Amino acid sequence: MSRSDVSFLFDLDGTLVDSVYQHVQAWQEALHAAGIELSVWRIHRKIGMSGGLFTEMLLREMPIEITPALLENLQRQHAEAYARLVRWVRPLPGAIELLRYLTKARIPWTIATSGRMGSAKFNLDILEVDPAKVPVVTRDDVRRAKPDPDLFLAAASRLGTDIESAVIVGDSIWDMLAARRARGLGVGLLSGGYGQDELERSGAVRVYEDPADLLRHIDEIGGRA
Repeated sequence: MSRSDVSFLFDLDGTLVDSVYQHVQAWQEALHAAGIELSVWRIHRKIGMSGGLFTEMLLREMPIEITPALLENLQRQHAEAYARLVRWVRPLPGAIELLRYLTKARIPWTIATSGRMGSAKFNLDILEVDPAKVPVVTRDDVRRAKPDPDLFLAAASRLGTDIESAVIVGDSIWDMLAARRARGLGVGLLSGGYGQDELERSGAVRVYEDPADLLRHIDEIGGRA
């Protein structure tokens, strides 16, 4: 039995691992292989959504016919490119310590990512998180990903906790929008490249620099042992 009513639901990329720019590069490589040239900043602004919605939104800006075959090919190319780049990915400062603190304090926590397990498994290994022990929720497990609330609702359900008492930690506006729609408490991190004002306008009640900064201020959002 938990000693706390609060639970923590974490996004993965840009929130616990420093992988946003590797994903941006992987998507740029995938798009380039398909003959689609897009500026890096346009790709970054959509990171955090589900891969399918991400590619559809990007391609709407291009004079290109969006077909299921094209979307499937882009997803495959991205996964292959990210697998080559993942060796440069590291845990964000304080990420492992934050998860260990919550475990020691008997505060339930889990991870809900818009990525599929095929790419998420690399990041989970980096964090020393075993999906057999932690109920990780990925895009494979839900009908819709961020900015829809499905991932966070599924994560709270797997923990057996109330979504309205959950602290939902993410680095993108899509995380905060999904947290608001799930009726959880959105907490933003700057470690994914979005600004404080953007995160707050999207629903973040608090914004911290990275997991280390969040851990230093954990009492502010109810993470007391």
